[in-house]
Amino acid sequence: MNIIRWGIIGLGRFGTIHAETLQSVPGSELSVICNHNDHRLRQAAAHFPDAAAVGHYTDVLNSKDVDVISITTHWQQHYEIAVAALKAGKHVFLEKPMAATGDQCRRLLEVAGASPGYLMVGHICRFDPRVTLAQQAIVEGRIGRIVSMHAKRNLPKAPGDIRLDKISPLMGDGIHDADLMMWFMGRAPSRVYARNVRSNNFKYPDLGWAMLEFDDAAVGVIETNWCLPETVPTVIDARLEVVGTDGTLTIDCSQTGFTLVDASGPRMSDTVYWPQQHGQRVGALATELAYFADCVRQLTAPTVITVAEAARAVSVMEAAEESANIGRPVELSKETASW
Repeated sequence: MNIIRWGIIGLGRFGTIHAETLQSVPGSELSVICNHNDHRLRQAAAHFPDAAAVGHYTDVLNSKDVDVISITTHWQQHYEIAVAALKAGKHVFLEKPMAATGDQCRRLLEVAGASPGYLMVGHICRFDPRVTLAQQAIVEGRIGRIVSMHAKRNLPKAPGDIRLDKISPLMGDGIHDADLMMWFMGRAPSRVYARNVRSNNFKYPDLGWAMLEFDDAAVGVIETNWCLPETVPTVIDARLEVVGTDGTLTIDCSQTGFTLVDASGPRMSDTVYWPQQHGQRVGALATELAYFADCVRQLTAPTVITVAEAARAVSVMEAAEESANIGRPVELSKETASW
């Protein structure tokens, strides 16, 4: 098996999880880590002593020891770094959201099309077995034609408070469910209507709701609330219900299957996305990274999530934020609808 050498740009919480997960992916090697914050970089270097530690992302782009670059920086830095990485000929795994705006996504699509490197955006829910089972059932026609979808992806205040100065609930988490609804429907909505509600003084509102209208065929409702009580036991209160003409299905991600009760009360632990088992990170993130590594190894463009689909998800959530700001529905462009 050819070893795929990875460089990671951005070593916050999720970048660190990426780095730990890569160490458990067969045929992958963590070669270079990068962060602009010297203190955080020193911490990461101590945690990953076998990887070269650099302070600027161009050092990763210029490294001959890197085949794939994983970009896990602040989402508003994604576009600049991804463009530079693709122009340098690297393969790029880019965490969602793909970019800060739909226009940036469109330009990034063009750059990716001209680059010898592959680009894949990390929509991890497409690698959740519960979601893929649902999508398979829908493709097989087991619930008939979809008429209604409702999703919630809610967080307690503690993680919510950390994120609300960085990204909005709709763009941060609602984008997952928007992407899944479009995946299930096989197309983009024609119109979006959304509302945001602010209960604290963060940069972004604490919660957002969006309604996706798929012509006259179906409606999808997305709920993202990042101010649940800190005492709720769940890691993330996430559930997606799909109603068809001949049946229904439910994806319940709020029940992880493991609850620990200690002095602080009941708490669930992640058992699906990136749990630790026998000293390694396993789960959907490991499956996702291994999939992209195989795409690179086999010189095959990713198909589980395409770049156009990732761009479409950003554009739909961008329309939702616009709708919430102006207080009325927003029609989706023909270009977005065609992705």
